[in-house]
Amino acid sequence: MRGRVLSTLCVAAATAAVFSPSSSAGQPDAPSPGQQEAAARDAAASLTVSNAGYWFDSGRGKLVVAVVDQASAARVRAGGAEAVVVARSQAQLDRLLADFEGLRPREASGVYGWGIDPQVNGLVIRMSHANDEFVARARRVDPNLRIVTAATAPRQQAGDVRPGSPWWPGGESNCSIGFPATDSTGGKHFVTAGHCTNDVSQPAYGESGQRNRIGTSNSGGGRSVNAREGDMGVVAVSASGWNLSAAVNTWGKPPVTVTGSTEPVQGMSVCHSGNTSKWQCGRVTAINQTINYGSVVVEGLTTTTACSLGGDSGGAWLAGDKAVGLHSGGQSSCSPGGADDQSIFQPVNEALRKWGLTLFVGGGGGDTQAPTVPGNPRLTGATSDSVSLAWDASTDNVGIAGYDVYNGSELAVSSASLSATVSGLTADTSYAFTVRARDAAGNQSAASASVTVRTQPGGGGGRTFSNGTDYQIRDFTVASSRLTSNATGAAASPATVKVTAVHTCYQDLAITLVAPSGRGYTLMRSGGLQCTPFGGERTYQVPVNEKAAGTWTLRVADNGPRDEGVLDSWSIAL
Repeated sequence: MRGRVLSTLCVAAATAAVFSPSSSAGQPDAPSPGQQEAAARDAAASLTVSNAGYWFDSGRGKLVVAVVDQASAARVRAGGAEAVVVARSQAQLDRLLADFEGLRPREASGVYGWGIDPQVNGLVIRMSHANDEFVARARRVDPNLRIVTAATAPRQQAGDVRPGSPWWPGGESNCSIGFPATDSTGGKHFVTAGHCTNDVSQPAYGESGQRNRIGTSNSGGGRSVNAREGDMGVVAVSASGWNLSAAVNTWGKPPVTVTGSTEPVQGMSVCHSGNTSKWQCGRVTAINQTINYGSVVVEGLTTTTACSLGGDSGGAWLAGDKAVGLHSGGQSSCSPGGADDQSIFQPVNEALRKWGLTLFVGGGGGDTQAPTVPGNPRLTGATSDSVSLAWDASTDNVGIAGYDVYNGSELAVSSASLSATVSGLTADTSYAFTVRARDAAGNQSAASASVTVRTQPGGGGGRTFSNGTDYQIRDFTVASSRLTSNATGAAASPATVKVTAVHTCYQDLAITLVAPSGRGYTLMRSGGLQCTPFGGERTYQVPVNEKAAGTWTLRVADNGPRDEGVLDSWSIAL
């Protein structure tokens, strides 16, 4: 079981100065929310008063510390934080949690998480559906326990080494980069989710289809954990041409450069970067929680209100410009409203300590000089759904870390070389791209001259649309991938469907195209006496009688055992 360290508080005078109003010309300063949270993090990291936990109160902009006597409360308040006197000490809470775990919650239906909530000075249980019998037994341990419910239980969501950018473990679905780091010899690595790095010495790639190798995941074994201890792993960055970058991939949002790391605090605002949901923010709802993912129980995780999606796994979580976690899992749709959104992360400092790594950071008064502007941006190729671009190199006083290609104001792709391909575009459509250079400290050049390009017309007299997101194909389940067509009129007949996948047994698969009308068209029926691999791209001609506009879905059902794979991408020419 993961050890739980008793928190202690020593509030420094500098911290108190931030929490307490100062005056200038007789007017009190009003610290910004970011300054308030930074001061609270510093206070939490330097506590020497024995306490039963703490949290950040965003309404008052202060750290709140739970203590068991008035003398301790007075010391906390003298330092500028708030104090609340509670009945249970941290030692009593630890015993309470141990008694609860004696009820074997990991075997209880509907229970997917549990831990201590310092704000209620007791237990919190997370449930996906009702289990009155277990809750009644739990209330005998803690009559005041808090229950958090969700519609579904969480799951582990499966150039430059840049926080939040995608990477691919072998031929599997993509994960996301957490944070670059170095070892004692200067070797380059990045930390990410343990459930992305289970396989020993697995090749790690920067592009789907096992292209653009970065290095090796879980090199030699012992560099990955996905168990009670945590959900964390290490990828060695050993391929030439890859540079570490402290500049977070914020997917077109304001830039963030990692300047250090911190521990999560309940109530604080956090944001995360991942390949699927991009840049999402929320607040920490609990720390040191145990989560039952079904296949594994993990302790010491942090829960938040942010949304996330499959493919975000391992991605970077930040509190301001400080690294705080690695994305572990969640249950959310990222739909408007997001009332049921919940995302979970592994604290990053634990991963860095476990493997003796040093976080790669930028800023902090170091290099502030931006690179020169990339020259001569140009088109080198185009298809109906992608364009290939190239440009001349920039220079920098320290060194170029990579290049970012923008479609208008939105980041389209990042590259470690002098070329890139932007995919997922609409056929027969004009786009304007610019390129910016970036150094390891996160300094970015001004935009290059704009290059205007046009994609090719789609096949069959219509347009071509594609979805390049990876989807895992698992035994006796269905992988569904959707795309939206804005083409007008009737769809071409036959429509041309191209499917790129990796699977060890093509005969296990049943592949169906579902039109916007809901009508299904069979591309491949499962069955056969042999197993031949589905490798690369296969093309299907499908007679259809449909309107072209709307959402088209490709469904890949795996109807056999012991053979799994990945749907890399698919396209349809309408």
